[in-house]
Amino acid sequence: SPKMDLLHSNGVLIIQHLQRDYRAYQDFLNFMSHVGDPRNIFSIYFPLWFQLNHVVGTKMIWVAVIGDWFNLIFKWILFGHRPYWWVQETMIYPNQSSPCLEQFPITCETGPGSPSGHAMGSSCVWYVMVTAALSYTVRWKDKSAATLHRLTWSFLWSIFWIIQIIVCISRVFIATHFPHQVILGVFAGILVAEAFEHTPAIQTASLRMYIKTNLFLFIFALGFYLVLKLLDIDLLWSVPKAKKWCANPDWINIDTTPFAGLVRNLGALFGLGLGINSEMFITSCKGKNSCKISFRILCIAASLAMLQLYNFIKIPTHTEYLFYILSFCKSAAMPLTVVALVPYCVHSLMRTTEKKLN
Repeated sequence: SPKMDLLHSNGVLIIQHLQRDYRAYQDFLNFMSHVGDPRNIFSIYFPLWFQLNHVVGTKMIWVAVIGDWFNLIFKWILFGHRPYWWVQETMIYPNQSSPCLEQFPITCETGPGSPSGHAMGSSCVWYVMVTAALSYTVRWKDKSAATLHRLTWSFLWSIFWIIQIIVCISRVFIATHFPHQVILGVFAGILVAEAFEHTPAIQTASLRMYIKTNLFLFIFALGFYLVLKLLDIDLLWSVPKAKKWCANPDWINIDTTPFAGLVRNLGALFGLGLGINSEMFITSCKGKNSCKISFRILCIAASLAMLQLYNFIKIPTHTEYLFYILSFCKSAAMPLTVVALVPYCVHSLMRTTEKKLN
């Protein structure tokens, strides 16, 4: 539509301005784009917070998974173009003089562009972290503590918005999103996170509930895709555009396809449910060692180290269905490691040490 073309063309001008005037900050902006990657939730933020507070860690996974699921559905409904291919195909520029937008190794996302998954994932997980941190200070009753709470509130929310703004700028800078797409992503992420502030049932969910939720999310997404395919609407229309207009074919990654994200998130949610309802979790994280600072620090260090090792596991991409199956298994193993395996091993080690000392 003319209004959308105008919005896109104005967005292109902003991207050109950023790429021209913020060239010196290229490495920093690329780094911040990685910071906003939803996959960091499972490999960095979750293992840190879960060992500090199981309630916050559990909420973080649920918010990340449900938020990314909504992001997928919104992408399929809104049919948002990405700048790096839109400038090549639009007819609004005279004499085929389309603007030149620089691409980077992380530019060539293959899914639709609206809303931004990075912006949405970043805002929802940081919203959870900020509200969790403030929940400790709100209990302070005396006057000086109340003043400190207000200062902490202002500081943490300032940090929140600074990070969201920089992540949004980074996604626009690399020409993978238009400005309106990252703004939509930020506020959509906040809405999802706020909804889970009032959903305490996830803390007592059984393994059966986790499995039912997984099946619902998968069946709904797959059914939505198949129904529209029967109506001759291809929800994977963005993949060939990405392959056609990406400056370097090596920058195209199957990890960025819509179904890859869905499978990854379903695996993480299943792994969390399996871990939380396991005997290893009950034995280690509900026992006497769970209150010890040394236990939590060892669990954090071991979890972060173990999850970094998972990054070295490269899933073969030559067969798409095999990739999805292995991606699900790898994603399930990560929260299972954090929730059950690592705490149980640390608990057993501490118990053995205590027996030797006695």
